[in-house]
Amino acid sequence: MTSSPTASHMNAPPPDDQEFVMRFTSTPRGARLARLLVGERLDAWGVPYRSLAHDTLSLIAGELCANAVQHGHVPGRDFHVRLTATAGVFRIEVTDTRTERRPAVAGRPTTPPLDSETGRGLLLLAHLATRWGVMPRACAPGKTVWAEL
Repeated sequence: MTSSPTASHMNAPPPDDQEFVMRFTSTPRGARLARLLVGERLDAWGVPYRSLAHDTLSLIAGELCANAVQHGHVPGRDFHVRLTATAGVFRIEVTDTRTERRPAVAGRPTTPPLDSETGRGLLLLAHLATRWGVMPRACAPGKTVWAEL
């Protein structure tokens, strides 16, 4: 792909005014479960498994959840996932309780060394999402990383 996918490229119109919200343990298992449940919710909303829209949104959700576990983990604290579909736009928000580790949104994320096994999640996010960003967590310490498609 040379540009970010849009709803017209996705083979499935997004549903309107849908919301899925859940809290997960800040572990690799919690991140995996979050990705699987986002995928299940998308299918229930009429975005079928193995469609471009489903695969793209599931990948974005997986990257955001993995980053929340790896970079936003605070012992004893969970992370939250919110998936919405409104006015033809899907939005995925992942909130953790770590304030001081915020991804840089300005410009393109840096490319890690070729032999590195990590560090490509934000590059993937920047390529796949229509828009993405970081905002302070409402009413508590932490941050929310979000992506729209």
